[in-house]
Amino acid sequence: MVWRFIVTSILLVIVAFVVGVSSPARAQEGSGRLITVYDRGVTRVFLSKEKTLGEALRVEHIELDARDTVEPSVSEELVASNYRVNIYRARPVVVVDGAIRIKTISPYQTAQQIAKDVNITIYDEDKTTLQPLTDFVNDGAGLELTIIRAKPVMLDLYGKKTEVRTQGKTVEDMLREKNIILGPDDRVSVPQDTPITQNMDVRVWREGQQTTSVDQEIPVVSKIVYDADRPIGYRAVQTKGTPGIRSVTYQLEIKEGIEVSRVEIANIVTRNPTDQVEVIGIRNDGAGLTKSKGAQYYVDSKGVSHRETYYDLNMSAVMQSCGQGGYYSIRPDGAKVDAQGYIIVAANYSIYPRCSMVETSLGTGRVYDTGGFAARIPYGFDLATDWSSPDGI
Repeated sequence: MVWRFIVTSILLVIVAFVVGVSSPARAQEGSGRLITVYDRGVTRVFLSKEKTLGEALRVEHIELDARDTVEPSVSEELVASNYRVNIYRARPVVVVDGAIRIKTISPYQTAQQIAKDVNITIYDEDKTTLQPLTDFVNDGAGLELTIIRAKPVMLDLYGKKTEVRTQGKTVEDMLREKNIILGPDDRVSVPQDTPITQNMDVRVWREGQQTTSVDQEIPVVSKIVYDADRPIGYRAVQTKGTPGIRSVTYQLEIKEGIEVSRVEIANIVTRNPTDQVEVIGIRNDGAGLTKSKGAQYYVDSKGVSHRETYYDLNMSAVMQSCGQGGYYSIRPDGAKVDAQGYIIVAANYSIYPRCSMVETSLGTGRVYDTGGFAARIPYGFDLATDWSSPDGI
């Protein structure tokens, strides 16, 4: 009887512990979403049932000035179980741009954001420094942004005129900065030790040769952010990117009026691209394929039923196609994706050609592979995952 009493007591303790641990979680889930706010060194935690972050802050009487910024945005729809919120309060900022001195009130944290806020353009070659203001009496407690401008130069490079900017002190410094390597037949319109001056003209040409320059677009680089609070299928651009421009100069060999060869002799970036940030949802509400399911049927938006399975192989070989160069990565949920975040899919090439886009239960996919199943199940999809042996390949 004693041992039964001991066992019963232990079971009661375990039950009490489980209830004690799980009850707060259920209470939190029923009471609202957990929001942690960081504001001027003070941390505030509360629960909210409001639909947006702005409404949640207003209910908690957290006042915002029109110049303050909040990350995430006050318009953010509250869908996650918890949020970390940063409030950046507007404070005095002095922008020093050569002889120009601008006083403003700004909540922004980077030089680019502060400059844009006062309608000042910062170029890629410009240098910036951010430091605390020292004249508290006249300027207040804030930041000073100093912009060290690169000098604009009109560069005629093998017949292609382009405005470039440089921090170089001399023409030689500028050529080195722009990765322009002169050949034995190349000439420069001014001595290379000539000091750089504002809007000066510099011409580079090649004696006895023909050259041509071509502008090429530098593609936008997409950075993928996976959001476990957004459902599978959600995909949105958070920050739009812009392509860059590269000027490539070629030396031409002409015979009887026909170009027979060209050799690249110069390559300079005239405008850098900006990154694009895309958010992809990976919350599986039960309709998506999982390791435990192994196989399932998925009906796409056109009403076509696909039998879905998964496989786990090194995908480097098949990823040489579609411009991927062998690259792929693994999502937090174990799905293998290409550089644009699309699921790697094996399918019937006669129906879904290589590189074509398809709908899957784990999100939009791109066809890179096929297999023996394609003959038996022509509309079937095999999704590449890291589920069998989670080794990151």
